[in-house]
Amino acid sequence: MTTQPYVQPTLYQLAGAGLQVTYATSGIDGRPHLQYHDSQHNLNFMGDQIRSKACDLGTLVSVTLLLTADSGSTSFSLLIPRVNLQSGEIGQVSTEGILTVHRFSVVPVFNHGQLDHYTVNRLHGTARHVLF
Repeated sequence: MTTQPYVQPTLYQLAGAGLQVTYATSGIDGRPHLQYHDSQHNLNFMGDQIRSKACDLGTLVSVTLLLTADSGSTSFSLLIPRVNLQSGEIGQVSTEGILTVHRFSVVPVFNHGQLDHYTVNRLHGTARHVLF
């Protein structure tokens, strides 16, 4: 019996706490894609709108949901765990999605104290290797 080499997932479909996220490491255009859907947003990101960084937690994938010039921003970060799959296999994944409100004011005195506030959501779903 020969052992097939493992493949890495290229498509993650995750949901939990009223949130749905689909992340593809590469699309037909060769760029990453992320779809974010919650009760207030239905957003699509691609290419350099998606920031990805390998770290001890796996891969941290982040997008900016809201950006204002004078009051801060809101970002969403997805922790992508390391997953090994057999070719054609669909793996179950459990991870975290982190919504961060980055507080900012053009009035310096209001920039005192904690500026980033986190909401962590448990996400479950699937990971699979898809050729685009």
